[in-house]
Amino acid sequence: MTDRSATSLDESDRNSPPPKQKKHLPLWQETILLLTIAILLAVVIKAFFVQAFYIPSESMEPGLVKNDRILVEKTSYWFGGTPQRGDVVVFKDPGGWLSEAEDAGPTNPIGKLMAKVGLYPSGGHLVKRVIGVAGDTIHCCDKQGRVLVNGHPLDENSYIKNTPGMPCNGPMTTTCDWTAGPVPKGNLFVMGDNRDNSDDSTMHLCTRQQTDCTPDPYIPVDDVVGKVFVLLWPHDRFHVLHRPGDFAGVPAPAATTGSGTTRQ
Repeated sequence: MTDRSATSLDESDRNSPPPKQKKHLPLWQETILLLTIAILLAVVIKAFFVQAFYIPSESMEPGLVKNDRILVEKTSYWFGGTPQRGDVVVFKDPGGWLSEAEDAGPTNPIGKLMAKVGLYPSGGHLVKRVIGVAGDTIHCCDKQGRVLVNGHPLDENSYIKNTPGMPCNGPMTTTCDWTAGPVPKGNLFVMGDNRDNSDDSTMHLCTRQQTDCTPDPYIPVDDVVGKVFVLLWPHDRFHVLHRPGDFAGVPAPAATTGSGTTRQ
């Protein structure tokens, strides 16, 4: 017995037109589309998650060397999080800390475009270690040459540069006798790890003869881009950065009402 329904269905399939093939975009259009998507992803990643920078000077030696490439993550400071003592942070020049050349960043058009979307390290930023947060008082130095935060001495030998002849771990120009703080609310006191060659908060402290410090030695938390978490290049020194344990014993600052003093 013949299965007419099956025969009828087979004939119908044979007579039906073949399915339409999807048209592929021309190669040049696909290339433009892929580039557009890549740029949009790069912009989103730069804005919210990770950004590349380079080290502009010798101020963070020995851990970070001039022209090293680093990655900065921004998620640690989401939802009310703020930089902590010991963090290595990248921040915008608060004004007058960088020379014109250091502030420029990439000079060629391609480099400038790539920096805009986060595919190339940008200029106009500094990288330093957070030493004091809001309310902290920083003093240089005890008899062993150690910086004190709220009276607690920091044993920083694991990350600062050992410079022969340097009398202490926190020299400000030619002296090892200065006090900064209390750090104003919403601000940070930062120092480079190469204490003998770093344009940081100590270089902008007021002296007893000054009544107006310009630029200010403290940096606004709002100027912080994020925390350095990876030394990316050169590849033979690739590693993840961690907050050192030196700051674990620092006590909370005493309650203060002042806006911050900086005196040599």
